[in-house]
Amino acid sequence: MLYILKVEGILRIVPANQASWADLRSVLTGMAARCSCTRERLGDGDWFPMSESERASLFRAETHCDDPRATETIGIVGYLDDEPVAWAAVDRRSVYGRLRGSPVPWLGRREEKTDDTVWAIPCMVVRKGYRGRGFTAQLVRAAVEHARERGADAVEGYPMLTEGKEVTWDEFRVGPVSAFAAAGFAEVSRPTKRRVVMRVELS
Repeated sequence: MLYILKVEGILRIVPANQASWADLRSVLTGMAARCSCTRERLGDGDWFPMSESERASLFRAETHCDDPRATETIGIVGYLDDEPVAWAAVDRRSVYGRLRGSPVPWLGRREEKTDDTVWAIPCMVVRKGYRGRGFTAQLVRAAVEHARERGADAVEGYPMLTEGKEVTWDEFRVGPVSAFAAAGFAEVSRPTKRRVVMRVELS
């Protein structure tokens, strides 16, 4: 299947530890700010009782933002010129508690959930005003390279089929199938009518 993506501008994408906290906060607004990209990592049981400030504090600590010398981070940040406009979470699949605990991504699959050689891109954010310009696909490609450089053998995503329907950005945080297909991901399974498990092998 051929996917055609509209691209308007090329992002400069860096590991999140090379971004500032102010930059991250400007990208994660609305529901993304309330989540602070912690729900997938913690799982619902630990995430719901936390206050928004606690989630933000955890996110700040785990990104190691403002510390370009840090050897660990949990995502990447995209800039259009000098304006921070996009974020993608990317890390070892095993660290995402909500992903491990959900039966959906594992339907019809038999593999070790704690395999640290497999990385995942569970969510992405593009700032309002910059959406629909091909930036999500750029984030996916950069996330794959980020994972490859850190020893990943494979990277997974869990994008959505929109079926021509309009969806809110909060729901669309997993990204569209087209962005993953453009980055060389292949379909693994369709556990629900709208969710696709996709994967690219790096080894």
